[in-house]
Amino acid sequence: MNRNVFFFLLLIGGFSFAQNSKKTTKSQLYEDYREDQFYVSITYNLLSNKPENENVSQSGFSSGFHFGFIRDMPINERRNKALGIGIGISTNSYNQNISILEIDNEITYGIIDESEINVSKNKFTTYLVEVPFEFRWRTSTRTDYNFWRIYTGFKLGYLVYNTTKFKSNAGDVNLLNLDDFNRLQYGLTLSIGYSTWNFHAYYGLNPIFGNNARLGDNGLDIKSFKIGLMFYIL
Repeated sequence: MNRNVFFFLLLIGGFSFAQNSKKTTKSQLYEDYREDQFYVSITYNLLSNKPENENVSQSGFSSGFHFGFIRDMPINERRNKALGIGIGISTNSYNQNISILEIDNEITYGIIDESEINVSKNKFTTYLVEVPFEFRWRTSTRTDYNFWRIYTGFKLGYLVYNTTKFKSNAGDVNLLNLDDFNRLQYGLTLSIGYSTWNFHAYYGLNPIFGNNARLGDNGLDIKSFKIGLMFYIL
């Protein structure tokens, strides 16, 4: 074989090997990479859309605890953009001045007058099974675990249980699993942060209570607004 032809074939073979190596390296970098994650969130719960002229207010710290898992489904080659769907549980308490009492087998709602009664606790608590949907953008790679993320989406919740607690110098009233709460609760979500620490917000799109809950002449159309921290765990 001519020496020049031999070196030409050797050069072509080396170039092809280098190209295949680059493809393999790139493929290995993103192959099967996804951000399947458990999440834990702690929030401060606020009431929005409060009835006008009814003097509804909150007191104390109203907290929320949220835990679940989200399945990550990348939609681009780099796999830093994805859709997410998951399942989780959530418990939320709301300390406020709305009295929820049962009188003659009927649930009544009113505003507590603290000049007439000394109230030490007044809150309602909801327990939900939730399904989050997210569009997820991040700066991560398969080997980089510290990255920026912006996850935005929609969360659907199903109320499985609720309680109300009223404690005062005139007596205590505890009610369980009232039908006046909306069973389906849903809203918009946003998580922004770097690495483990992320700001999280949820804005409820429908009321916490159903049509039967009325405060005076108005429907009790208050909604939930939650702000806090979200922690993602691989």
